[in-house]
Amino acid sequence: MKKTVALLLSLSLVLALAACGAEKEEPAVPEASPAPETQPVEIEVFAAASMEESLNQVIEAYETETPGVTVVPTYDSSGTLLKQIAAGASCDLFISAAPKQMNALDGSLKDNAEKNPDGLDLIVEGTRLDLLENKVALAVPEGNAAGIESLDQLAQLLQSGGVMLAIGNSDVPVGQYTQKIFAYYGLDETAIASSLTYGSNVKEVTTQVCEGTVDCGIIYATDAFSAGLTVVDSAAADMCGQVIYPAAVLSCGTQPDAARAFLDYLSGDTARAAFEAVGFSPLS
Repeated sequence: MKKTVALLLSLSLVLALAACGAEKEEPAVPEASPAPETQPVEIEVFAAASMEESLNQVIEAYETETPGVTVVPTYDSSGTLLKQIAAGASCDLFISAAPKQMNALDGSLKDNAEKNPDGLDLIVEGTRLDLLENKVALAVPEGNAAGIESLDQLAQLLQSGGVMLAIGNSDVPVGQYTQKIFAYYGLDETAIASSLTYGSNVKEVTTQVCEGTVDCGIIYATDAFSAGLTVVDSAAADMCGQVIYPAAVLSCGTQPDAARAFLDYLSGDTARAAFEAVGFSPLS
């Protein structure tokens, strides 16, 4: 009898332990949290018209390498872009064709009425840099019917009225560089007005040369290259100074961090190759 009871107790214990083992579950493996979705970003870039061809290539490469980021460029004369920014346009990154337009937004110069006449303070601290250098060039239409060979010769022809020259307006950098060239040769722009036609940006001047409606035009070397025009002479630094393109992130935009990242990319190898291909000299 005692053996039977002991056997029954042992059997009950074995069954109970088996049941406990059967009910025991492996700890659940937590599911991996889904990766946060990357929010699409649009960077508003205002850039000098002379950068259009090369910067478009850079933007295409950057968007391929940086999914979710779209760069929206606006190209025009630096003077026109400056007016739009001063009037309240949203702009994350500004690249001008001369320091003058960038100075007008630089808060560190707001006490200098000549450089920053409106006392604007829109440049994000520590982001301004000299990005590129260009050259001011004398370009001629296909065939060069007027036989233009140099800026020295052009100055003589302008004084005699024997040539038609396309230049930029006085409120755009290419026009301002041209005014310095006139001053170098002692030319009075008013006195030679009958020999001049104007463009509101360098692309308009380039188009006049391409179409042959003028004998020659003063544009940038990069625009001449992109348009397939012949350059017969380039302005030395003592004629018009260096042609520097500064760039900076602006506080009037909505994507300062993304703009900084793109500005860094503009100083990298991919961008450098695109800029050098059309005649820019990268500086940063």
